[in-house]
Amino acid sequence: MTEPSISRIPIKFVVEEVGEADGELIRHLAPRTVDAIIKMFPIEGRAALWKEEVYFEIPVKMGDEKAKPQVEKGTIAYWPMGTALCIFYGTSQPYSPVNIVGKITENLQIFSDAKSGTRIKVKRR
Repeated sequence: MTEPSISRIPIKFVVEEVGEADGELIRHLAPRTVDAIIKMFPIEGRAALWKEEVYFEIPVKMGDEKAKPQVEKGTIAYWPMGTALCIFYGTSQPYSPVNIVGKITENLQIFSDAKSGTRIKVKRR
């Protein structure tokens, strides 16, 4: 059993009628953004699609924090321009720079099955 960490926060995504995926928020990547997201848990939204990315609006308003124009497959990011949480399940890149906040650790492939409008919930694991 691993000790709880204040720098890595385990989370779960529940994608309606598709499945569940595990991930973690990694505080040092964008500390203010990660803290703002955690304070809003559980978060729920409806999926929107962009290339090989699923994103949904969340009630967090943040500006750029160590924003990056490119991400790796499996990245969880906050998109300041769209006030949205993004999951990059393929090789696509963000529309505009994003604050990288974590990564998917299990079942990344479920996001490729999400349809536009699908309900997604995010909570602590």
